Amino acid sequence: MASSKPFVSPSFTYETLEETLDIKPKGAELLIGIPKETSYQENRIALTPEGVSVLVANGHRVVMEEGAGEGSSYSNNDYSEAGAKIAHSKKEVFECEIIVKSAPVCEDEINFLKPNQFIISPIHVSAMKREILEKMMEKKITALSFENLKDDSGHNPIVRSMSEIAGSAVMLIAGQYLSNANNGKGVLVGGISGIPPTKVIIIGAGIVGEQTARAALALGASVKIFDNSIYRLKRLQNNIGMRLFTSVIEPKILAKQLKTCDVAVGALAASGGRTPLVVTEEMVSIMRPGSVIVDVSIDHGGCFETSRVTTHADPIFRKYDVIHYCVPNIPSGFARTASQAISNVLMPLMLEMADDGGFENLVWYKINIRSGIYLFKGALTNFHLSERFDLKFTDLNLLIASRR
Repeated sequence: MASSKPFVSPSFTYETLEETLDIKPKGAELLIGIPKETSYQENRIALTPEGVSVLVANGHRVVMEEGAGEGSSYSNNDYSEAGAKIAHSKKEVFECEIIVKSAPVCEDEINFLKPNQFIISPIHVSAMKREILEKMMEKKITALSFENLKDDSGHNPIVRSMSEIAGSAVMLIAGQYLSNANNGKGVLVGGISGIPPTKVIIIGAGIVGEQTARAALALGASVKIFDNSIYRLKRLQNNIGMRLFTSVIEPKILAKQLKTCDVAVGALAASGGRTPLVVTEEMVSIMRPGSVIVDVSIDHGGCFETSRVTTHADPIFRKYDVIHYCVPNIPSGFARTASQAISNVLMPLMLEMADDGGFENLVWYKINIRSGIYLFKGALTNFHLSERFDLKFTDLNLLIASRR
């Protein structure tokens, strides 16, 4: 028996299905908290009133602890007029889903943290304590660090801005302590017709070194730069656009130049640990009396053997009659400028976060931001921290992929 053919109705039609694409969710409303910093010598604030006004205008809410902007010369009224709510207790600020800070999370703030909060702050790996990190992991905190945050070009925008501020400030500081007003030897930083220019030695050809060189050259000083990286020395010369005295760090050549200099600047970057000591006590002892050492790298131990940490309140000491300025976190001494630089990075980042529907979506779409995340929902995603404290490391890319 022949099999009957299937009956197809004349009204039967095929419909093509549309391809489903990954569509970004609608923007989210952010609740952002700005606590008052209690860390020693920290005067900066992570968001300026101008940044707050932009966020509020885009439908977000900002809660600031009373007096948080005083170190940067911003009043409560400045923030209130920008649209922020002024909170009279730290606990109220930490009720927000997003916390932005200009200093690392400290022990006093740990108990205020809520589960699943998102924190943007510096991390200061060398000063990080295991107890603080473990408590943040217990509370499933997601944390983004200033130091490792990268922009679309692969650079670290906040670190670069702070380095530019520190480098630009060095010559102002040196000039201040070379003058008679601060019991200096009465030398003007710069070149006057008929008078030999001030001699400046810069150890380190990174961003700090480059900005220091620019400032010194603009004043008319004679600049000589030392670094062990030929690439960095060439890059600095190309960026400045003129030939300078450059040399790798050879002790005999360095000692000879230090002997006759007026200003010596330590601007070496630390590669994962302490800054290498390249200027010995013997080299310092043969420097001219009244010379000034500004050790910017004191944040990571310093590159002068005679350096020891000082404060903004008591910034200098003398050894071998050489003035030493060894204040860590130099940008905090220019807090308003530094705060504006930080805010200019964080405010657009949070607007983008809201447009993408929250932080998790931002991390999915913006791959370069992943380098700054050291905690994700309580999982430790920074390999250096996991090695240092012997804690479990989890690959961030795997975590993100598993949640999609």
